[in-house]
Amino acid sequence: MNKKSRGIDILRELSRRDILKGGAAASIGMASGAFGVPKESTRDFIREENSKKGTRDWRLSNTKTVPGKINRILDNGRSKAIEGYCNANSLRAGEKLKIMVSTNTASAFKLDIFRTGYYGGTGARLMKSFNSIMAGTQPDPPIGENYVRECQWEPTVELEIPKTWPSGVYLGKMTAERSGIQSYVIFIVRDDRPCDFLFQCSDLTWSAYNRWPMDYSIYTEHENWTSIGVPSGTVSFDRPYGLFTHPVNKMKKSGGSGEYLPWEFPLAFWMEKEGYDVSYISNIDTHSDPQGLLRSKGFISVGHDEYWSLEMYDNVRKAREEGVNLAFFGGNSVLCVAPLLPNTSGTPNRATRREGWFMPVADEIPEAVKRRLLNRRDFEMNMGPDGAQLMGGRLDKDQKTGRGMGCGDWTCAMPEHWLFEGTGMKKGDSIKGLVGWEWHGAPAMDLPGMSVVARGNATINGRNVGQYSATLYDGPKNNVVFNAATIWWANGLSNPPGHVNPSRHGVTQQGPDKRVQQITHNLFKRMIL
Repeated sequence: MNKKSRGIDILRELSRRDILKGGAAASIGMASGAFGVPKESTRDFIREENSKKGTRDWRLSNTKTVPGKINRILDNGRSKAIEGYCNANSLRAGEKLKIMVSTNTASAFKLDIFRTGYYGGTGARLMKSFNSIMAGTQPDPPIGENYVRECQWEPTVELEIPKTWPSGVYLGKMTAERSGIQSYVIFIVRDDRPCDFLFQCSDLTWSAYNRWPMDYSIYTEHENWTSIGVPSGTVSFDRPYGLFTHPVNKMKKSGGSGEYLPWEFPLAFWMEKEGYDVSYISNIDTHSDPQGLLRSKGFISVGHDEYWSLEMYDNVRKAREEGVNLAFFGGNSVLCVAPLLPNTSGTPNRATRREGWFMPVADEIPEAVKRRLLNRRDFEMNMGPDGAQLMGGRLDKDQKTGRGMGCGDWTCAMPEHWLFEGTGMKKGDSIKGLVGWEWHGAPAMDLPGMSVVARGNATINGRNVGQYSATLYDGPKNNVVFNAATIWWANGLSNPPGHVNPSRHGVTQQGPDKRVQQITHNLFKRMIL
């Protein structure tokens, strides 16, 4: 195909998407060279990017966390020797990235910034290095309103995102020169080009489970608060990623990178290996840029994507109505209603708290459950719409089936469905250990073209705790919505450098499986028709 034909294809795609008032001009600008995107078709953009030299040096090789335990289960994972955070979850080219770093004791450090991807199996490409930057110990923040711990550290590094940096998930590897101790900061570079797939990182959930500096997550039990009640304490993005509430994330060498490496990177690694045309966004982008969702053919939620704002739900629902395909490669997703709040300086979308659930109306929740969940009489539970009406399935509303926790084998229920073409799977055939550590059930059978494509039992240490249901239904404009019903779907696609197969509830995920890969190829092929 020549360059002229490719350019016509881009314009046709813009027309097909009916980019909303004023958006077409901006999108055409993105396709014509802004943000490092070539003037010709962007279809080969990811392939070209991944042909560049990669490195495995992005991995941490010398980490040290504060010794001791928060409780009998959870290790204290904070890295006081060197830690940091960024001023924004995602940035466009030309915007200024500020990285706040603290070292204890004062030390010069090196900062290497990597874009994660496939890169010949290495996992990342070095984009920029800073040498011998001085940093000192910055203060732990006081306990603020509603128990928030919000750092107000001075910037240590400032960088304007270059136009040549493609969209992706970026890791800043910090190495203290005196001790050699290392940790990460993480941020997303986004663009505005038309693309086949938008990969949404689950950074709202990363923050919800982050206990930094010591037991200050959404799940922390404060005075007169329960760990699952509403409202919760407020959590801030203005702090390092360190400690995590649940004991599943034991990848110590992912320190500072949120939950990206264990649950999300395996999908990004595989998609870029296969050359899929993918662009990356944050939960914050889904919340604040509804028009931006329409530039893609497929929106992907991946991993542990539990916390959503009402605006996120509404924006993704509207994208579905406009013909965007949706894929939920996760479990326990779209569960908690989490408004995005400003920080104390007024910067928007820098904090959140839990205010309710994406479940049917509150009257349908049993009173005993409601009393357990709502621990403040002066606060009205903010019930969102039913998550199943967007995803196709969700956590069971009565919470009698293990609250979505448990693991198991992913079992084919409709072998005749196009989703299973080329897999060789028959009804009742299973992919061992693919379901975990949380899952979706409660399929919304009233959705158009609803198919339960996989179904089976989830267990906790051999005890049956409920039945998961993977679903696929039809959108209104020949688009589809797929729900894999398991957090571990991405782990069945690839095994990036340093990756450890997850294990929980007596079940170990078995790593990449050709059937998972073929099912995902079939789905993606259908999504980009």
